[in-house]
Amino acid sequence: MELINPKAELYAARYSSTEDTVLKTISAETEVSHAQPHMMSGHLQGQFLEIISKLVQPKRILEIGTMIGYSTICLAKGLAADGVLHTIEMREQDAAIAKNNFIRAGVNDRIQLHIGNALDIIPELQETWDFVFIDADKPGYEKYYQLLKPRLRSGALILADNVLFHGDVLEEEIKGKNGKAIHAFNEMVSADDEVEKVMLTLRDGLFLIRKK
Repeated sequence: MELINPKAELYAARYSSTEDTVLKTISAETEVSHAQPHMMSGHLQGQFLEIISKLVQPKRILEIGTMIGYSTICLAKGLAADGVLHTIEMREQDAAIAKNNFIRAGVNDRIQLHIGNALDIIPELQETWDFVFIDADKPGYEKYYQLLKPRLRSGALILADNVLFHGDVLEEEIKGKNGKAIHAFNEMVSADDEVEKVMLTLRDGLFLIRKK
């Protein structure tokens, strides 16, 4: 399902801050060389992540699902002066590309890249998070949320990507496992009175969640 009119996206991009040179190069390379370039955040979502991060000025960011590092670079731009971003990627090949992209963007010294299963890695990170971006396997969203929520400071943000999942969640009967998992996650967050939340229709849907 085409969720957003392509003309509207082009118009929005035209009136948004220009994509920086490094990110533009990374985007172009990913489009021609990666098997799943649609997984990359891209210009508009990346700019949104950057601005939110700059507003929060987090000391500790956690990203679940690095891919090639586009969103990681955007998030890192808002880190506080002594801030660190931890990012977790399951696929070694994508992690290697991301590492090189961090160096190209000049943010490598502020990023700690972990390779493996996020459910195993997160408990080992003795941190209290200011900002979390979830963009990984959809059946894992509920577990990530439950695992991370006690580790969030009051006022911390979670951003969850793909919460409209290509329109699957809009169907009267949701059939795919990813759509079902995302719908269950959305229902869980909706029922959680310990957070404030708003679902945004940017790209494939973003859930902005703030711990009270």
